[in-house]
Amino acid sequence: MIRFAGLVAAFVVLAGASLSPASAEDKTITVFAAASMKNALDEVDAAYTAKTGVKFSVSYAASSVLARQIEQGAPVDVFVSADTDWMDYAIAKKTINEPSRVNLLGNGIVLIAPKDSKIDNVTVAQGFDLAKLAGDGKIATGDVRSVPAGKYAKAALTSLGAWQASEPKLAMAESVRAALTLVARGEANLGIVYATDAKVEPGVKIVGTFPADSHPAIVYPVAATTNAKAGTNDYLSFLRSSVAKSIFEKYGFRFLISPTT
Repeated sequence: MIRFAGLVAAFVVLAGASLSPASAEDKTITVFAAASMKNALDEVDAAYTAKTGVKFSVSYAASSVLARQIEQGAPVDVFVSADTDWMDYAIAKKTINEPSRVNLLGNGIVLIAPKDSKIDNVTVAQGFDLAKLAGDGKIATGDVRSVPAGKYAKAALTSLGAWQASEPKLAMAESVRAALTLVARGEANLGIVYATDAKVEPGVKIVGTFPADSHPAIVYPVAATTNAKAGTNDYLSFLRSSVAKSIFEKYGFRFLISPTT
C-alpha cells in the first residue's frame, strides 16, 4: 500500500508537471502583426498583460509574409495587417473569423532621410523629382509587389508622376522596418515609410509628407483567426478601448473607430 501510494503521488507530480506548460500556453495569445505596429502594439500588449496576466507571443513582419504563414497553418490567434488587401486575402483563404474584423487604425506615408542629411523641407507634390533628389543613392521602401508600405509608396509615386524615374533607384526591403533601417544606417539616401515608423527611429528625419489623396487610404484591420483560443475576443475588445486608443495615438496612429470603453 505504501508503495502504491508513492506511485500515485509520483503520477500526480508528473501529471502536474505535464499540465503546467499547457496551462501557461493557454494564457498566452499569439499575434501576427505588421512590422510597423511593433512599438505601439508592444506597449498596448504590456498594458493588457498588466490588467489580465495574459502574456503574448508576437511576430512582426510584412503583412504579406504573415498572411501566407497563417495560410500554411501557423498557430495564431490574432492577425493585424497594414492594409486591407492582405486581410481580405486571409479571409478568402478562410483563416480569419470574418465577423471579428475591425478596421482599427490609420496611418500616413512620409519621405525620410538620414538625420544628418542635407536634404530637408521637400515639397511632395505633382511632378516632384524624387530620383534627382536621391542623387547617386538609393530610395528605400518595402517591396512594392507585396509589402503594404511599398504598395502605398508605388501608388503615391505613380499618382505624382515620379514612379518611372524613381523605380530604378528603389531599394525594396522585406518589410517597412527593414527599409527604415537602411535609411537610419545611411545605406539609402531617402526612404518612404509610415509616419509612425519615422517617429520612433532617431536615426532618420522626416523631410516631406505624401498627400493623403496620392495613395489609397492606409488602414490597419485586426481580426481573430478561425483557430483563435478562448480569451482572444477579450483582447480584441481591449484593442478597441480608450486605453489602447491613447497608446496608439501617442505613436502617431489614427484611431478609426469610437473606443468601446
